[in-house]
Amino acid sequence: MSFPSIVSILLGCSAVMIFLERRGLPTTLELKFKGDVKRETRFLSQYGQTVCTVLTALLILKLDPRHGPRIAEALLAAVIGVAIVGTILKRSLGRARPRRENAGRFLGPSLEHANFRESFPSSHSASAFAFSTVLATAYPQAAGIFWLLALVCAALRYVMDAHWPSDVLAGIALGLLAGFLSVKFLL
Repeated sequence: MSFPSIVSILLGCSAVMIFLERRGLPTTLELKFKGDVKRETRFLSQYGQTVCTVLTALLILKLDPRHGPRIAEALLAAVIGVAIVGTILKRSLGRARPRRENAGRFLGPSLEHANFRESFPSSHSASAFAFSTVLATAYPQAAGIFWLLALVCAALRYVMDAHWPSDVLAGIALGLLAGFLSVKFLL
């Protein structure tokens, strides 16, 4: 299956989920995590975020001096790029998070940061998939691990009631697109 097909399918699934969510399909889990499980899930849900990305780029520079600079550049470009686009989309659309006032509604544009209304798309999912796209391309022998970590991160965004399923699907599509473009132009 081609890359554009995968992104198109994910965006289509996201649109269908938005429709179903707005029609009242129960999609929130309201699970409670405690102790070690809570700490570990929070750790895993940070895969591909800023600190993770910078530390990984530094490790790549040290461990792969020949190709490391290009890979680190592509990794940083993908994650920073997807964070910028994700923030613009979040502020433009203003979707309320699960279990918040106006849950699931798109409230329209706002220049101010307001976490409760920045659900769509999932930036954590987008960053995780942008991150994994670059790493899986650069280090195919570990691709399965990178994709698994991205999937766990995205799933946790839903399981922890931080996002609607449609937010996660759109975030995955956005992350794949950012990673693909970074690999295409920088690797």
